[in-house]
Amino acid sequence: MDPSSPAPSTQPPPPSFTTQPPPPSTTQPPPPPSQMSVTGSQIVPPGGTGAGAAGLTPSPSLAPTASQEFVIAGPRRTFGKASVAGKPRKKITPKALIGEIGSEVFSVRFSPDGALVAAGCSDGGVRLYNTETGRLSYHLNVGLVNGLPMTCLRFRPHQPGKQNRNVLLTANANGAVQHWHVFSGKNIHTVQEDDGQQVYAVDYNREGTQFASCGRDYAVRVYDEATKTCVVKMAGGPNHYPPGHSNRVFAVKFHPGSPQLLASGGWDNTIQIWDLRAAIPVRSIYGPHICGDSLDIANDTILTGSWTPRNQLQLWDFGTGNLIDNVPFQSGVITERCYLYAAQFSKRGNGDMIVAGGSGANECRVIDTQSKQVLGNVTGLLKGVYGVDFSQDDSKLAVGGAECSLRLYNITDQ
Repeated sequence: MDPSSPAPSTQPPPPSFTTQPPPPSTTQPPPPPSQMSVTGSQIVPPGGTGAGAAGLTPSPSLAPTASQEFVIAGPRRTFGKASVAGKPRKKITPKALIGEIGSEVFSVRFSPDGALVAAGCSDGGVRLYNTETGRLSYHLNVGLVNGLPMTCLRFRPHQPGKQNRNVLLTANANGAVQHWHVFSGKNIHTVQEDDGQQVYAVDYNREGTQFASCGRDYAVRVYDEATKTCVVKMAGGPNHYPPGHSNRVFAVKFHPGSPQLLASGGWDNTIQIWDLRAAIPVRSIYGPHICGDSLDIANDTILTGSWTPRNQLQLWDFGTGNLIDNVPFQSGVITERCYLYAAQFSKRGNGDMIVAGGSGANECRVIDTQSKQVLGNVTGLLKGVYGVDFSQDDSKLAVGGAECSLRLYNITDQ
């Protein structure tokens, strides 16, 4: 952490991307990236902890009972089911718990067809699992010594006329932005950013013709997908002119309908909205403290998840920068606050659902965007949630974090 611009002193900092663990703390800091060797993966039924479950394979026992709506392994269980006026009631059921990954999961992402889910891990590897069986299908960059975390993942949108559909873009805390061909496991291309840079987030525009990165050096870079060259680097100037970020940037997101606009957020408690044509922010939003993949856009609504004890989940108007609403996140069961690392809109429609999770209370929650009703809770986790994602058709949900496991859920109307 930069001494000149520390994170809030009243709470532990976001996950460290160094190989050394932070000093012990009584305020339950997020655990450092594990330097564990890969021991393989296993599937344990919902409600299992993984102990004594080595060698289990997917079986009919993984199917949840009728009474299980949103249940997670751990000392506490919460069953969530809610009806929303004028909308079908959502049923969220456990699909599989993939345990013993061997590394903390910093980022999760479904493939465009929903057949695979990728986990970016703290050992620098990416593990891809079959969403129907829970089995490990592919692994990328696994087996490194002292590897730094894969901090963010994005599948390249399908481009008409392009044959390589299974291309995965990864960000690494060693400063690398890499393209991988999933089926062959080959590293197609690597962009090594400036010396000392740590890359925390990446994103594609809707067409897949450009991708953006951000990280430790407060700047946002945009690259041409075809040539892999940087076409614009956007950063604040001396004496805050032009404006920009003044601390590390942990999230970046292209506007889904305007590819020349993107938003970024980080430790400086701002969301910067950039115009690529001018290479400067056209608007700034003050307040959100972004510490992970917790920035999303649906139509002209921005979703932010903050690593703060209050107003963690907020909706903002993209056009004006005004606050639309605070989405309640305080649990009636768990009194401890949840500090958010991850927040995403659902993919279909207008972002009808929100999923968000974090540390502190160590929980994840699915919320109806319009009514703010909770559709399901994941509680009883022993460690924090770092990554969440909906599949493209909103039929699946993935949750990963510091427990070195990946949880999959089915989402259906009822």
